[in-house]
Amino acid sequence: MAKEEGSHWSHVLKRRIAVLEKDERNEEEKKAEETELFTKYYTEWRSGVETDESYKTIPRFYYKLPAEDEVLLQKLREESRAVFLQRKSRELLDNEELQNLWFLLDKHQVPPVSGDEAMINYEAFLQVGEKAGPKCRNFFTARVYSKLLHNDPYGRISIMQFFNYVMRKVWLHQTRIGLSLYDVAGQGYLRESDLENYILELIPTLPQLDGLEKSFYSFYVCTAVRKFFFFLDPLRTGKIKIQDILACSFLDDLLELRDEELSKESQESNWFSAPSALRVYGQYLNLDKDHNGMLSKEELSRYGTATLTSVFLDRVFQECLTYDGEMDYKTYLDFVLALENRKEPAALQYIFKLLDMENLGYLNVFSLNFFFRAIQEQMKLHGQEPVFFQDVKDEIFDMVKPKDPYKITLQDLVNSCQGDTVVSILIDLNGFWTYENREMLVTNDDSSNTVDLDET
Repeated sequence: MAKEEGSHWSHVLKRRIAVLEKDERNEEEKKAEETELFTKYYTEWRSGVETDESYKTIPRFYYKLPAEDEVLLQKLREESRAVFLQRKSRELLDNEELQNLWFLLDKHQVPPVSGDEAMINYEAFLQVGEKAGPKCRNFFTARVYSKLLHNDPYGRISIMQFFNYVMRKVWLHQTRIGLSLYDVAGQGYLRESDLENYILELIPTLPQLDGLEKSFYSFYVCTAVRKFFFFLDPLRTGKIKIQDILACSFLDDLLELRDEELSKESQESNWFSAPSALRVYGQYLNLDKDHNGMLSKEELSRYGTATLTSVFLDRVFQECLTYDGEMDYKTYLDFVLALENRKEPAALQYIFKLLDMENLGYLNVFSLNFFFRAIQEQMKLHGQEPVFFQDVKDEIFDMVKPKDPYKITLQDLVNSCQGDTVVSILIDLNGFWTYENREMLVTNDDSSNTVDLDET
């Protein structure tokens, strides 16, 4: 076959060469023909005559959004989106269909049982897929089976793991459709007001929030929404992709409040719980000594252990949004989220911007010294022997190991996994003291653990 193809191309090439050799025209005649063809095609192009109309077969993929004054077109778009989302919702498995799927899986389990889990092989898996109905077709594929295949010696997968996978997928699609209903722009993202409406209407469905007074709803919604926007909108565009909301764990934390038996520890660690929201709002009210609903720099200085440096607080009020020099609750929430989550990149970005006074994009020895001098002054006020900056500077650079030995970028802080320690050293006397006495604290912890063991 290959030989035949080779001889064919050889024949074509020889014939082409023979044709060229027979062309007895001189160079001027060939040049004249080339010029004639060029003139012909150029004239057609300038006159707008299109010879190639292949573009007409390309399907339309861009539709201009209706303008604000095109009320009818806007209404038509909203209605068509609503119909589309309803159709997508009907394509999802309902509770009865999920229950039927579980019965089918349980009926087709393949022995022996692995531990406490019922298992199913690929052949039985496909049989269930045929009986489960068209809505389940996308779940019964080789790709899904291989994802759930682990170390079973018989090549089976866990029925429970597969069912949980299906449940998770259905939940994600349901949630995406639910969030899309609040996407007024229809562009796949939620604005702050859209997310506020979503959470406000979600509150009655969360048993753990039953005790909230309705007068507190607006503050609760503000508290909840700020976490989404602080971490998912680092560029402060005022909108978040629905895809990003689904990908993060915040929605899981929020919907965890559906559990009527949620433990006290889980509630305290969950930003969206009633005790957590009341704690943050209560702290804000306690700091607001003049009861004007806003915080001055002096009032904010008592935040936490009251050991944040005045230099750092000056930068907070210079960079953050204030009203007549005072901070409102929304700005305070960003401040709290940054200081309570110092290990997170979004929190480090918030604090780094405050430390980068000259907006250079990096911290140098000057900026480190500027902030650490405030720590040294606080140490003197508390009767402590000040630590030399040179020693602290060397330790910071050793911890971070920046690409440039004279500059520390935000990415350097994130990559080092020591960013929280570094910023604490520079802005908080208590954070610096904890770092300086870390060995003593570890020793005390070990001693207390030893005592506990002896007592038992």
